[in-house]
Amino acid sequence: MLTINIFAATVSLAGSAAAFYTGNINYFSPSQHHPSLGVSIRKVAARTHTASPWSADKLNFTHGVASGDPLEDSVILWTRAAPTFDNDGSNVTVSGYVGLYSHETDAYVRASKAPVCVDWRVSNKKDLSHAVSSGRAYTSSDIDFTVKVEARGLKPFTQYWYQFNICDSNKASPLGRTKTIPRKKDKTHTPIKFAIYSCNNYPFGFFNAYGNPVRKDSVDYVIHLGDYIYEYKNGDYGWGNSYDRIPLPDREIYTLYDYRKRIATYRTDLDLLASHQQFPWIPVWDDHEVADNTYHDGSSELNNTEDSFVRDGGVAVDQRKMNAVRAYFEWMPIRQVDMDDNLRIWRDFQFGDLLDLIMLDTRQYDRSITDLYWNTDYVHAISNDASRSLMGPRQEAWFYRKLRESSSRGAAWRIVGNQIIFSRMNESLALGSENPLNYDQWDGYQANRNRTLNTLYENKINKTIFLAGDSHASWVSDLTWLDNKPYDPKTGAGAIGVELAGTAVSSPCPAGQNISLVVANAGSAWLTGANSELQWQDLYYRGYFELSVGYDAVNASFFGLPSVTTRNGYEIPLANFTVKHGENRLDRGLGSFAAKQVESGNLKGGKTVGTNVTHDTSTGKWFVYSGK
Repeated sequence: MLTINIFAATVSLAGSAAAFYTGNINYFSPSQHHPSLGVSIRKVAARTHTASPWSADKLNFTHGVASGDPLEDSVILWTRAAPTFDNDGSNVTVSGYVGLYSHETDAYVRASKAPVCVDWRVSNKKDLSHAVSSGRAYTSSDIDFTVKVEARGLKPFTQYWYQFNICDSNKASPLGRTKTIPRKKDKTHTPIKFAIYSCNNYPFGFFNAYGNPVRKDSVDYVIHLGDYIYEYKNGDYGWGNSYDRIPLPDREIYTLYDYRKRIATYRTDLDLLASHQQFPWIPVWDDHEVADNTYHDGSSELNNTEDSFVRDGGVAVDQRKMNAVRAYFEWMPIRQVDMDDNLRIWRDFQFGDLLDLIMLDTRQYDRSITDLYWNTDYVHAISNDASRSLMGPRQEAWFYRKLRESSSRGAAWRIVGNQIIFSRMNESLALGSENPLNYDQWDGYQANRNRTLNTLYENKINKTIFLAGDSHASWVSDLTWLDNKPYDPKTGAGAIGVELAGTAVSSPCPAGQNISLVVANAGSAWLTGANSELQWQDLYYRGYFELSVGYDAVNASFFGLPSVTTRNGYEIPLANFTVKHGENRLDRGLGSFAAKQVESGNLKGGKTVGTNVTHDTSTGKWFVYSGK
């Protein structure tokens, strides 16, 4: 690919014009030390003075606005200002552009690639009457007409509103809302609240879970643990025809256009748009942002055959991964990483002295071989091999250092956002007794988990909470080192923390999409009985959970959705759990434990009230009532 160093680009262009291009982060490489993965600003700038066909009436903010990766004095803002809802077909590659400049002599093609000018402003007032940060940026087809800027000079832990508009016009984007985080050493006077999500699958239903915290205005930030999109063809996984939700393009995705179009299709869901518009996001990818069960050498589709390594008419495995990463970087409100690690997304955020949020990548970065469906026995045999890692040695060392530094600085809590279930999980009822564990989770990397637990126990790092997604089910466990440290499942004594794993936004239950509530709860009862540290489990509901973090306690509230087959705002409070400061376990005297009951699933030592849902077809409303 034709690229130049950002510094050289700045020198070669007029200062103000260069700033407008470099102000759009999406022209850069996802990694600051790999500029060759970015887009040539020199090439784009050369088209600035070409007669542009893009008057304001021909441009639209096609996919709303978004914000993310908040710091104490800045936040990332995103939009897309484009002449069409479709996505650009050019393909950024390591070796060169594919088709991007093949018709440079054609005046129309040159004009169609002319940059679009966008202004933006941030205000502490909803009417935007007082701008505290503002700027101008260009975008173009090279980056799918996306705009991503960093608003600087903001105050800590403060709510702001922002908006984009087409330069020199009144064509404006929707009004967005965002929020910075507290300064590293500051105390907060109110709890900090998060909504936790994973696994939104477009053809399996509507993303109602995203809209409910917007309607309640119940959180400050959103944490997304991955599987923001799925790469499958409609019909191979999902039934979009039933809901008029066909994920475009209607094929398994490989090219840069494919990944751009798939993310763009997902971003037509109104509740997902609303969540991005109202809350700053802190996202990380799982596997399906690229392909199913990825690891550092491939994915589940690769079966050690020559055909496996080149797919779809010549899109190589590494190129497919770069296409996925490039589209994700363009479309998600995230920053560049600051180390020379290719494809790195792991990072951390310090919310005052209240909590440190550590976001891991246990899928794409440097994961050892996983369960690819045909090699389960082999992965079972090597699951405790000391050389196996979910994260690779560099990320592992960084993770353990961040845990120690967080404890040393006196942060009240450590919240670890990772993709997959950390705790041991005997699932032999579903998986078969010969291979009782899910080796695509931490159970397949037992030495890596032991190193993590050893770091926590040996350094006396307390008040740690692991978050997880991926499994399409809900799991709440004490965090403990089984067979190594003493643990009492009745009281939680001996635990070093807690794990909170949420269900999917819309992806189906691992026990089957059409499982009945009775059968699901029977499965949950078996699972809590087979796993001593597992205190509550639910298979039935799609949904999300909210986390309220205060100095004295962390409270988790799990919500289930009665239906995702229609767009609606209904939800059912399923269970509530509390972790008191300094106790390192689920509090047995508070939340659902105090009531000794949950609405669905199975609570160890408690009972399931049971939730029944009926649908009034005449009004379209859902009614929820409880019973045995």
